[in-house]
Amino acid sequence: MSKYAKTLGIKVVKTMAQTAIGAIGSTALITEVNWAVVASATALSGLTCVLMNLADLKE
Repeated sequence: MSKYAKTLGIKVVKTMAQTAIGAIGSTALITEVNWAVVASATALSGLTCVLMNLADLKE
């Protein structure tokens, strides 16, 4: 695995974890969590992170 791919993977996982924590933490009780929204937001943040880091590929 290239150094770029490993670094990007770490960034994506951290970003997705932060998004999931934020989405889960925004509800009062764990039973009220809309897991579809959490999954959707988390996936979108991961995709956004990848797209935002494409510029690093040129370096």
